[in-house]
Amino acid sequence: MSAADAAARKSGVRVGMAAAKAQAIFHGLMLVDADPAADAAALERLTLWALGQYSPIVAVDAPDGIVMDTEGADHLQGGETLMVTGIVNRFRGRMLSARVAVADTWGAAHACARAVQRETVIVPAGETERAVEGLPLSMLRLPAKTVDDLRMLGFKTIGELSAQPRAPLALRFGPEIGRRLDQMFGRLAEPIDPIRTPELIEVSRAFAEPIGAPETIDKYVGRLVVQLVEELQRKGLGVRRADLIVEKVDGTRQAIRAGTAKPARDVAWLTKLFRDRTEKIEPGFGIEKLTLVAVMTEALEDLQKSSALVEDETSDVTPLVDIFGNRGHRVFRVAPVFSDVPERSVQRIAAAAVNDETWANHWPRPVRLLARPDRIEAIALMPDHPPASITWRGRRMKVKRADGPERVFGEWWKRDAELEAVRDYFIVEGEGGERLWIFRQGDGVDPGTGSHRWFVHGIFA
Repeated sequence: MSAADAAARKSGVRVGMAAAKAQAIFHGLMLVDADPAADAAALERLTLWALGQYSPIVAVDAPDGIVMDTEGADHLQGGETLMVTGIVNRFRGRMLSARVAVADTWGAAHACARAVQRETVIVPAGETERAVEGLPLSMLRLPAKTVDDLRMLGFKTIGELSAQPRAPLALRFGPEIGRRLDQMFGRLAEPIDPIRTPELIEVSRAFAEPIGAPETIDKYVGRLVVQLVEELQRKGLGVRRADLIVEKVDGTRQAIRAGTAKPARDVAWLTKLFRDRTEKIEPGFGIEKLTLVAVMTEALEDLQKSSALVEDETSDVTPLVDIFGNRGHRVFRVAPVFSDVPERSVQRIAAAAVNDETWANHWPRPVRLLARPDRIEAIALMPDHPPASITWRGRRMKVKRADGPERVFGEWWKRDAELEAVRDYFIVEGEGGERLWIFRQGDGVDPGTGSHRWFVHGIFA
């Protein structure tokens, strides 16, 4: 057995178990021939997807994982916690299970993701040793025979092994145990070699003498942008997301990611996006190579510039969107969705996305729609009269003017519970000039259409 699903594992089936024994334990067990090549190809596709979504430095952590260096990139996802929960939720939405761990080192993250029985694990900085000391030896990424021999000697956990003198272990097993322990605890660097495919457009510059001065870094970043734009123009593409990979003389890598709201290949603008962030580069003992990669591209046609003596006015806010987006802010705009139910008639879309839908309602709508309707008390003559007064959040308001009702029916084709549901909406104005959008659940006559309770749903300017 090379793999088992959750139901099989719950019944006692384990990876490595003989098929006959597994079938004896689980009656009716379905066996499927393993296809390592197809699994490896699927894992590579997932890794490329993660490269475009989460981090500039992503690689396959065979046979069943992905490793990412998210330092400097997690803020684009709202921080580590939102990032790891978002990854798990996106996999779950595709009927896949995933475990995600964040730690100081590749080795620690690899071990925690596989050995800790939680979907998400975040190891605080500097607490790697405490997090892994109780994990089994198999999490050290050692050869299976070495792990078996260590168990024969009485070692069960990583903590027990790390507490032993190195010399006897090296004499018997060679340097591999010490190397893996040092990598896990961060005493030895383990750089991630990012995944690359022929489809990715990249340009690079290696240096005979390491560089480190900010102005020198900026100069070569500008030259790489020019080269990248030339490649993009040759293929009729614009870049949506680009990564600057900084390789240092000590073997470590640092990455900077810049994104654009729509395809771009303007040299000046792309150079500015990167130069605004190159101050975060820590050259250490020096930089020996710079690589610029276009990880997400889209078709982009050349636009003919106006020959008028006076420049055309432009209202393009894409540059501002790019600046905020690269600082970690989530920039979006609100677009209509075809739905009569107010809270379902809006959606968030990308700031530069095109949306041809329009709101078809002839009734006015408030400038602010509450996240969820807020309960109020109302004095009203049912079924068709607006309230004479309402009490909202402890404050009583006498209604001076009102308009309505506007009846909104439930979407019975989506939810059976909304087969008879209705809402009656009113625009009411108080004596102080405040204008609210309120509704009553139900038609005011039949209890089956709603509870007849009143709610505030929006606020007019």
